[in-house]
Amino acid sequence: MEPFIVSARKYRPQTFKDVVGQESITNTLTNAIENNHLAQALLFCGPRGVGKTTCARILAKKINEDGTQRPDEDFAFNVFELDAASNNSVDDIRSLIDQVRIPPQVGKYKVYIIDEVHMLSQSAFNAFLKTLEEPPKHAIFILATTEKHKIIPTILSRCQIFDFKRITVKDAANYLKYIAENQGIEAEDDALHIIAQKADGAMRDALSIFDRVVSFAGKQLTRKAVTENLNVLDYDTYFSATELILNHDIPSLLVLFNKTLSLGFDGHHFINGLASHFRDLMVCQHQGTIELLEVGEAAQQQYLEQSRKTSGSFLLKALDLANTCDLQYKTSKNQRLLVELTLMKLASIDFDGEKKNPESIALANKTVDFIAPASFFKGKAVSQKTISDEPATPAVVEKPVSEIPDVQIEEAPIAKNRTSTTPIVPIPEVTQVKQHVTPVITDSTQTSAAAPTLETANTATASTETQPVPKKISIDMPSKRVSGLSISSLKAKKEHQLNRKEEVIDENNLPRNPFTEEEMQTHWNDFVKSIDTGGQKILASNLSTDTPKLLKEHTIWIELPNGTMKKEVEREQYDLMEYLRSKLNNHFVSLKITVNEETAKKFAFTPEEKYEKLREKNPAIDLLRQEFDLDL
Repeated sequence: MEPFIVSARKYRPQTFKDVVGQESITNTLTNAIENNHLAQALLFCGPRGVGKTTCARILAKKINEDGTQRPDEDFAFNVFELDAASNNSVDDIRSLIDQVRIPPQVGKYKVYIIDEVHMLSQSAFNAFLKTLEEPPKHAIFILATTEKHKIIPTILSRCQIFDFKRITVKDAANYLKYIAENQGIEAEDDALHIIAQKADGAMRDALSIFDRVVSFAGKQLTRKAVTENLNVLDYDTYFSATELILNHDIPSLLVLFNKTLSLGFDGHHFINGLASHFRDLMVCQHQGTIELLEVGEAAQQQYLEQSRKTSGSFLLKALDLANTCDLQYKTSKNQRLLVELTLMKLASIDFDGEKKNPESIALANKTVDFIAPASFFKGKAVSQKTISDEPATPAVVEKPVSEIPDVQIEEAPIAKNRTSTTPIVPIPEVTQVKQHVTPVITDSTQTSAAAPTLETANTATASTETQPVPKKISIDMPSKRVSGLSISSLKAKKEHQLNRKEEVIDENNLPRNPFTEEEMQTHWNDFVKSIDTGGQKILASNLSTDTPKLLKEHTIWIELPNGTMKKEVEREQYDLMEYLRSKLNNHFVSLKITVNEETAKKFAFTPEEKYEKLREKNPAIDLLRQEFDLDL
């Protein structure tokens, strides 16, 4: 049994022309070699598997060719590869520097390829600086890394930097097709595109996936085999889901989602794939953006067909809902319910991108009940002065909406407390009636079939022999509303204030009994106890801060330690004064509040403040401290 060589090694490019997707870099290096304009320190940076080490080996081979060597000569004695991930110490770099001084035995240049150079330690970088800046003429350094930001700036400034890009899906699929033809494998374009998408821009990963799928499917590489082996959702799943969303088929959509979960996929993967599917459908709607669709020809035709069934507004709304679900998925406690709710919202989007409005079709081809009470216009704006002498009960007239002439009807939700399924539509306002309408209420002595009806001017002239004489209703239309900030409203307010008669209070009849300071303080304390029991702890505490004093006949004075307490008492003094006036039988009792901050209690927090408090109470403590040489 011969040893198997993986495709990543078997099909490694041997020339710059074989390198996939890096034409700008390979052309630059080829021109630099031909024009003898090659730098002695190069830095190749970019993602994994895009050809950094391969280009370094091709470059080492190119610069040593002189036309006399064999075609398969690889100049192995002139190429030195160092893995910086495992050789990242200062000693390793010093050993490398010692080797650099020796000229090559075969060829013209010695090429040192240092892979994963960002793994070198800080000391190793510093030891490498001088040699990298002024290397011998026969030495060329090629540094390769996937993380350029980890390399110190002094190294970057000494190198010529080449940024490798990710390989596009199209380029990767074409190269896989070339390899499949060489191996005699029949591969579908869609299958190769799925492999290229799964590789995420890395050619080495694409070749590894290709080998795995070929081992599973054999010589027939189909899209179904690739999706099964790679455990990815097929395009058909998303095409079916989109069809169900467009048809508003919520039950089938939930069943499809449950089937997807049973295959081992999680809801996050499903909703992300559905969002990408909506994106691809939007890309297909414009001729200029079709090239952004990275799928095979067969799948591209399916996308084009389904994109014709959708609108741009629908896709924008769908993308917004799917993206919101993606952002909320990790923080959700019930992730399956979140995805199912999103799917139901997607299936509830109408074709024009707006939410479906079930109420908008609730009145279509339905019989409508018109309820005409005595005041059938809006009660806030209409006042009814005269109706019939006897109150008339409202009656119901059933007419289809299409038969009501010249009346605009507003939609209204169906009343929940009605047993009938017929929706109730409110009577429109006066401004919504185009023709003159005379509301009538029949006499209560008529038959039970008689009911208030809306009659136009033409039907009002009908014969009185067949119809009872209606009693007309006189309705006062609402006066013109005026803004509260208009000049007319300000004038009306001013006139109202001038015409208002102020209430005059006769002070001679109010009680003015004398009282003592002790009586006042007793009632004051009673009030404080009552409010403290009632839960007004702060006000009770403020009123207990100082003992009230009687200044003059009727003026009570209290002194508070700060302005905040003063404002609190002033705001709540109404109940206090009413209580004192009633208990003292004196209507002319007043309250005077002053602030004296010196009376505020000083609290000791620090050790020094506590010591000062103790010394104020007992000065002998200072002698004690001095006698025993105590410290705080």
